[in-house]
Amino acid sequence: MQNGLDADATNSGDAARERARAKRAVLVIAIAQLLGTSLWFSANGAMRDLQIAWHLSASGIGWLTNAVQAGFIVGTLLSATTGLADRVSASKVFAVCGVLGATLNALFALCSGGLASALVFRFGVGVALAGIYPLGMKLLVTWDPRRAAQTLALLVAMLTLGTASVHAIRALLSGVPWQTVVLTSSVLAVIGAVLVFALGEGPHARRSGNRRFGLSAGVGQVVRISEFRAAALGYFGHMWELYAFWTLTPLLVQRAFASGAPAAPGTVALWSFLIIAIGALGCLLGGKLSKSVGSARTAAFALTISGTLCAIYPLTTALGTAVQLALLLVWGISVIADSPQFSALSVKACPADKIGGALTLQNSCGFFLSACSILWSTSVFHALDVRVAWLLLPGPIIGLIAMTPLLRKQPRW
Repeated sequence: MQNGLDADATNSGDAARERARAKRAVLVIAIAQLLGTSLWFSANGAMRDLQIAWHLSASGIGWLTNAVQAGFIVGTLLSATTGLADRVSASKVFAVCGVLGATLNALFALCSGGLASALVFRFGVGVALAGIYPLGMKLLVTWDPRRAAQTLALLVAMLTLGTASVHAIRALLSGVPWQTVVLTSSVLAVIGAVLVFALGEGPHARRSGNRRFGLSAGVGQVVRISEFRAAALGYFGHMWELYAFWTLTPLLVQRAFASGAPAAPGTVALWSFLIIAIGALGCLLGGKLSKSVGSARTAAFALTISGTLCAIYPLTTALGTAVQLALLLVWGISVIADSPQFSALSVKACPADKIGGALTLQNSCGFFLSACSILWSTSVFHALDVRVAWLLLPGPIIGLIAMTPLLRKQPRW
């Protein structure tokens, strides 16, 4: 009898230590994600400087952002179709891509002589990010698969802060050359790579034993799963809106101040940081809400709010700067809160050994749509002004329609 009690106590202690270890690992991965994804919008943090130095319009900034998106699409497609995401250690891929992305980002800062050369380096950064963002999600699942919705919410919160961080750097270092802002993000990415390399993969890591190449080697299987398709299509609608909104944020902030005294570059950078960074709070709140109402309803709630703001924001310009900034903050919270929930829904729908490839393919298609919406919205901003928000509205509408089957499977509120 005593031996049985001792065994139970030992097992309980082991379980507690395992949970504590998993929590520490999740925190390390989340911090590394924050640092690594600072590369994503490093050019946007220097937007005002680049507009002056290279005589760029809003469309030129859109091309710089889209170069990263295009690289990310190519990188994720290569990863998904070759099975790399499920056959190679996620921590090693993350670390290598973090260093590679940091190097290319530094070359962008130090060697770019204009838009053409900058596009090449930014494309390379996007390819590297394909080994950071999706593989970061897979790493979390290898450490804590039972709390996917909550841990992915934390990860996307860190992605959001990483995206916003360049605007914070610009606001804090308003008097330094734009190259310093960009190089700072490279240093952060290297630190993130080292953290993940030292951590390694979790105890729940599973590698695909299939060595064949192509979608038929594994990812093609998950496309046939109806729950995965519904989650992916909802995610695609979300992606049509998200990155275009983040790209347009500095322009919308400048426009919000247009009715009064022109805002200083540091002020625009600070507000841009706040509007994007507050999305981290939205991710965490969404993770908590998902515990009680489920991921599908949480995602639908966030899509409804951000879609409503797409519709009404162009009608608020007469209400003054304060109202516009407040609405942008609410938009910043809601526009990203659904992202981890869509990923959690996809993880739940997929076999464990296909998660990496499925998430990578989903990301690739979603970022292709985001590149289209960025290009369209930035190209016509000079003509539409804040009415450009209406071009983002189809994303939330289509996303809500696509995820209807998932909502029907969950109990009512």
